Amino acid sequence: KAMSNNEKSLVDALHRGDRYACNDLIQRFSNKIYNVVLRFTDHPNEAEDILQETFIKACRGIETFEGRSSLGTWLYKIATTSSLMHLRRHQAPTVPIETSSEEDKDFVPPRQLQDWYWEPESITLNDELSRVMDEAVDSLPDTLRAVFILRDLEGLSTKEAAEILNISPANLKVRLHRARLILREYLDDYFNEQNGISEKR
Repeated sequence: KAMSNNEKSLVDALHRGDRYACNDLIQRFSNKIYNVVLRFTDHPNEAEDILQETFIKACRGIETFEGRSSLGTWLYKIATTSSLMHLRRHQAPTVPIETSSEEDKDFVPPRQLQDWYWEPESITLNDELSRVMDEAVDSLPDTLRAVFILRDLEGLSTKEAAEILNISPANLKVRLHRARLILREYLDDYFNEQNGISEKR
């Protein structure tokens, strides 16, 4: 996704060292970046810290922005990397996000479920189901969680999400398919359990 004229003007101002440019950057993108970081951390205070870290890195490292993607995509990449690093500091080691596609070639979907497309906007969530959905996403390995958050929850294109995660679009599609199937299984278990409780009553 190419930069808009407004983004180009903002990048030029950042390159010039305009003291107001960083504030403009924050005002323009802070809500979107905060939302994606919060999906990773599930903790407002930690999300605020990563948000601040993201914009500090962006404003100080504007020279590294080559303009081949949109400014928003670049910020998503910084925020996603910071979020994943934060997660890995607080949990057991997991497979790096940059793993090759070899692991995906032999992937066997759990329970051989049929293809299932996640459409969160079409689902009306009560408080309990919302909690279960959050738990389901949190249960995903980092590699799959990142793909699912960027592609299905944030609505980025396959190309944008792949660029942010430094993987090929084909690899991203495989991981997204895997994430959806695992979530389907997780939610199937939940609904089966609820149905069992209802039948016992």
